Amino acid sequence: MTTSRDRLVEDPGARVPDGTADRITVLESRRERATTEAAPRRRGQFGARERIELLLDEGSFTETGLFVRARPGGDGGRRPYGDGVVTGYGTVDGRTVCVFAQDSTVFGGSMGEAFGEKTVALMDLALKTGCPVVGLNDGGGARIQEGVASLALYAELVRRNVQASGVIPQISVVLGPCAGGAAYSPAITDFTVMVDGASHMFVTGPDVIEAVTGERTSAEELGGARASNSVNGNAHFLAADEKEALDTVRDLLSYLPANNLERPPSYSPVAPPTGVPLDEIVPDRLGQAYDMREILRAVVDDGELLEIQELFAPNVICALALVEGSPVGVVANQPLHAAGVLDIDASEKAARFVRFCDAFGLPLLTFADVPGYLSGVRQEQAGIIRRGAKLLYAYAEATVPKVTVVVRKAYGGGYAVMGSKHLGADINLAWPTARIAVMGAEGAVGVLHRRELAAAADPEALRTRLVAAYESTHGTPYLAAERGYVDAVIAPRDTRDHICRALRALRGKRAPMPQRRHGNIPL
Repeated sequence: MTTSRDRLVEDPGARVPDGTADRITVLESRRERATTEAAPRRRGQFGARERIELLLDEGSFTETGLFVRARPGGDGGRRPYGDGVVTGYGTVDGRTVCVFAQDSTVFGGSMGEAFGEKTVALMDLALKTGCPVVGLNDGGGARIQEGVASLALYAELVRRNVQASGVIPQISVVLGPCAGGAAYSPAITDFTVMVDGASHMFVTGPDVIEAVTGERTSAEELGGARASNSVNGNAHFLAADEKEALDTVRDLLSYLPANNLERPPSYSPVAPPTGVPLDEIVPDRLGQAYDMREILRAVVDDGELLEIQELFAPNVICALALVEGSPVGVVANQPLHAAGVLDIDASEKAARFVRFCDAFGLPLLTFADVPGYLSGVRQEQAGIIRRGAKLLYAYAEATVPKVTVVVRKAYGGGYAVMGSKHLGADINLAWPTARIAVMGAEGAVGVLHRRELAAAADPEALRTRLVAAYESTHGTPYLAAERGYVDAVIAPRDTRDHICRALRALRGKRAPMPQRRHGNIPL
């Protein structure tokens, strides 16, 4: 015999009795149904709620929209609770964060109308409360059964991403497929984390590409985690597994303010590692490479760097770090890769990072060792002028404290763009090894003394003398220091001390900008 209580458990939609105990039973039954996975998940994969628990402080998650149900009419009338996305808020290291996690066991994690409304409502909550939002993406794009309503909610979500841009930090974690219109939301957020071998992000999948163009490819080659981190730059971090991906998000959040009106968090200062011979780290021979990260680790707290897009455009380093316990953004040329030259990818990578730091009040620390912008037919035809200008624009637009150290070569447009005084840097320092000039000595002598060299009885001997003369004047930081373009020439071992003093002095910097809707960065 089926009792009233049994019927309530089987059919939560039945008439609710008047008794409090029975109403609680109905609540518990609905909650159980809402939190039970609809289908098996992929092997070794965490569920949506498990991922949230791994990300947030233990026991801090409060779910929103638990009893929201899918709209009628899709997939044989199924109307699962949650509609394939778990939303809510909790804390990371005690600081509030909004989070949504797509559930691939419900309609493949595809976005339907209710799914989209839940996600948009969470974005609105994050904006109202001024806290970061983290999206855990693992879905099949727009839900075909719901037609234009699904497309409309994707557009609504992207609009919220744009409204939140520069207001609250937005972090996307791709833990499975993220295809079609779904890929554009992570593209707009500040940072994207992907899992090696498990994450895929592309607009058009391999099957469609083959049908339309005849090109054969794989999901991994097209938009896998490694391709997105190293080839196209769509992602910022590559994780070995889901736990590492979520730990990366926690690390990233530890450097960031909750919103653009709050100061970044501060910590107890930790001295950098000792014993790094900064006075000898730059090779005497100009063409000899060294690892810029050794210099950076000798300057920042505890030698710790959280590199952004480490595998993409490695000729420039972008990283978050602490100096005297306060977060800073670091931009540095990397002589180990293409002599630290600025090409299209490096310019765009650094420009976006500079703008992020400026939006959230992170001081910019720049280390320059740059031969200039990369020349060549491919770079010119691909738009090095327009795309290289993005970095100039970003530095000139930034109003946060800006401190620059010229380590070695700073030639041509590379000198100007890498945090020069002329783009608004506040304190500029140079090592005695710095060479600040329009171009290197060999090139300059070839241009300036072409006729003399052609007429000389011993052109190589003359070239050697002329190069030495050029190096002794233009191959030093002192001409720039005489003009005030460099505030001080310092011993390399004193770099951290000078940076700390500069950042302390700039803590209360004010830099009002002209009233305008927004600038028109060369996109």
